Amino acid sequence: MTGFVERLRAAVDGDVLADPAGRALYAADASNYRHVPRVVVRPRTTDAAVSAVQVAAEFGVAVTNRGAGTSVAGNATGSGLVLDFSRYLDRVLSIDPDARTAVVEPGVVLDRLNDAARPHGLLFGPDPSTHSRCTIGGMIGNDACGAHSVAWGKTSDNVRGLDVLTGDGRRFDTRTPPPLRLPEVDPAWFPALDRRVSGYRLDALPDLTRALVGTEGTCVTVLGATLDLVEAPPRRVLAVLGFDGPYGAADLAEQVRHLDVLAVEGIDRALAEAAGGARRLLPRGVSWLFVETSDEAVAHLAAALAPHSVVVTDPARQRALWRVREDGAGLATRMADGGEAWPGWEDAAVPPERLGSYLREFDALLAGHGRRGVTYGHFGEGCVHVRIDFDLRAGHRSFLEDAADLVVAHGGSLSGEHGDGQARSELLARMYPPAAIAAFGRFKAAFDPANRMNPGRIVDPLPLDADLRVVVAPPTIPTRAALALRADGGDLAAAARRCVGVGKCLNTTGGVMCPSYRVTREEKHSTRGRARLLFEMLNGSVVRDGWRSAEVRDALDLCLGCKGCKRDCPVDVDMATYKAEFLHHHYRRRLRPLAHYSMGWLPLWLRLRLVNRVTTRFARFAGVAAERPLPVPARRSFQRGFAGGGTGDRVLLFPDTFTNHFDPVVGHDAAAVLAFAGQGVEVPGSAVCCGLTWFSTGQVDVARRVVRRTARALRPWTRAGVPVVGLEPGCTAFLRSDALEVAGDDHDVVRLAESVRTFAEHLAPLLEPLPRSASAVVQPHCHQYAEIGLDADRELWAKAGVEASELAGCCGLAGNFGFEKGHHEVSMAVAEQTLLPAVRAASPTTAVVADGFSCRTQVRQGAGVEPVHTATLVARALGVASGSAR
Repeated sequence: MTGFVERLRAAVDGDVLADPAGRALYAADASNYRHVPRVVVRPRTTDAAVSAVQVAAEFGVAVTNRGAGTSVAGNATGSGLVLDFSRYLDRVLSIDPDARTAVVEPGVVLDRLNDAARPHGLLFGPDPSTHSRCTIGGMIGNDACGAHSVAWGKTSDNVRGLDVLTGDGRRFDTRTPPPLRLPEVDPAWFPALDRRVSGYRLDALPDLTRALVGTEGTCVTVLGATLDLVEAPPRRVLAVLGFDGPYGAADLAEQVRHLDVLAVEGIDRALAEAAGGARRLLPRGVSWLFVETSDEAVAHLAAALAPHSVVVTDPARQRALWRVREDGAGLATRMADGGEAWPGWEDAAVPPERLGSYLREFDALLAGHGRRGVTYGHFGEGCVHVRIDFDLRAGHRSFLEDAADLVVAHGGSLSGEHGDGQARSELLARMYPPAAIAAFGRFKAAFDPANRMNPGRIVDPLPLDADLRVVVAPPTIPTRAALALRADGGDLAAAARRCVGVGKCLNTTGGVMCPSYRVTREEKHSTRGRARLLFEMLNGSVVRDGWRSAEVRDALDLCLGCKGCKRDCPVDVDMATYKAEFLHHHYRRRLRPLAHYSMGWLPLWLRLRLVNRVTTRFARFAGVAAERPLPVPARRSFQRGFAGGGTGDRVLLFPDTFTNHFDPVVGHDAAAVLAFAGQGVEVPGSAVCCGLTWFSTGQVDVARRVVRRTARALRPWTRAGVPVVGLEPGCTAFLRSDALEVAGDDHDVVRLAESVRTFAEHLAPLLEPLPRSASAVVQPHCHQYAEIGLDADRELWAKAGVEASELAGCCGLAGNFGFEKGHHEVSMAVAEQTLLPAVRAASPTTAVVADGFSCRTQVRQGAGVEPVHTATLVARALGVASGSAR
């Protein structure tokens, strides 16, 4: 095997990753399995992909094709060569609106294809819940379906032709194949079921295109595809049907699917409760059907069949409801008591008319094995998704064997969407007769006689209980965290396992997560990639050096600490906190980067007046990017200039470092507004700080001392029940949440966390509505977005007479991140995605609102516009603003 990697680098136009970090990043998909690849290739062209497969054939190395890596059955991990098509081969090559076809490369993301097809009134029908990041190549590999297969079928029903490459180097179009020795087929082998995705689709022969869809990369490498498109519905109406019993949704699904519907989806109470606030959007019930149609009359007809229902026509509310269903694969990975749940039997399908009886027996099977599951799925086609609280270390084979027998007894398929992978291939002999299994082997051999294409799946399967990542890669270093990690019992290993690989962090639009990935599109800069590296670091077999790991440090270096993942990730991965934990250990008893001392200790330097117009000129010597001018402190701090404010109910304004020293006008405007609202405003006389700058640079011990000292200083107010109002969202969010991770054992810190509220939360109930008089473009602070939300702010803007347009995404400066050397380019690229273009496009009379000091600084430096805090916006509306002098 000597020279394999060198040969690839010489022959392939693309990235050849054989370093520990690259191999670790691709060792898992969204399944339970782990296979560390020998090398990962990201080809830039189809010819480069052909060259990579040819080199693998020369050296006898197995090939695994990979799209977004969201496969949940272990379809996309391999120990040989992994081909990642998502990085470069991601184009829509052409769309023919008359023929209703599209020609695409395998790495194109489904949503990007549909963006290209939408101007023609067309779309690609199959739409898995991962549509924002799954690739067409991956969909072809698994014969993906999605919520709308009731109307538009599976991927195999929508592919016209494939450009494929066999393991031994033959390339052809599946519509004009070379002579092949294909097996004889008996149609009686296959259950009559639309959602049959298990095994090979030999009953589609002689249509070779359809037969190769769903072969999971075990026969060919897909280099391109010609797809059929369907006409997009002119409008969509969603009926949500609620049932009082756990099987009501399943029992009615068969009847509803015969209406003129686009989708019939089911969820249970556990999933609804895991969705948090979205639960209130559902009608009464313990099980629900989501019935989508293009005809409002049909929606009302469906709604009339259920005891409780709501018909939703508003697109925004429809999207909020669909997010409950689409995030199921992530939400279902945590039980109500915090226990972990796993895939492995997440994908069975039965004839829809048997769904209710199957679910009753399946729940009895779960109970008999002492297991619990969160159930949801494509009920209109009898496909059930479930995550189960397996103890993978103790074994789950007996349950899977019993579950396979149960679904076969109901005339079903082991897989109804995700494919067999390693999770179910071993069970195919329970579903198919020996003659069919033998035919599968002959079919594979026609394309891959040397068995090098994704071996161990479907044919000659690997054991379903081998290579389980939590078993084969257990932690080998202590994982007890310095932070509380309350959601995971203080165990960093459990926190890292939160990432199950569904890849929502690979989204490039909407929400906040993950800003640096959206710029670099590098897996290691996604939340998933960083979690994978932490997992591998704790194990130590690939990523070595433990807490001193350079691979993990480099991946976390471009983590902005925005906390967008804590809100946007379905399982609440909090990479900003994990980064603080890692940096705490990585630099323990070692010299830190200069920026950790300059920016991390900034509150102290400001208090000592060591930051001024002279010292900021030399900031580059303190680890600050030369491209980034440091803000100059105001001549007089907010605390020094505060002269008291108002009478009435006591309220304490928290003088955070940034308001106090850089933007004191914000503090004065806030005090004036609160006084106008009948509040007696107070400010502590001593310096206080939340500790965020120390926390974000991993100086956890100092952050703990700082927040404890602040909590003691504010004890007279918090013990008296006086509300503590924060103005800087990062500090407010820190005091509400992260302070408990740092020092949650301190009663004063807990009391302070309970006392803190945002300016809008405190003021909105007190303010009488004003006439509509202004408009604003609003950049929400990422920490507030993640930890607190913006409902109170929206109420306050409306009451202040402001028509607010909220932006999505991070500002890119993110506290110390954008000031540090090496981060300026990424920081500005993040800002150019949403914030700066929106600011430049805004009318001169439109206010730019940014409550975060970092956000305001980015606007000032990036667009030359002076933004305002919400406190100033409201103060102007009330006529009590203090002016804009800095």
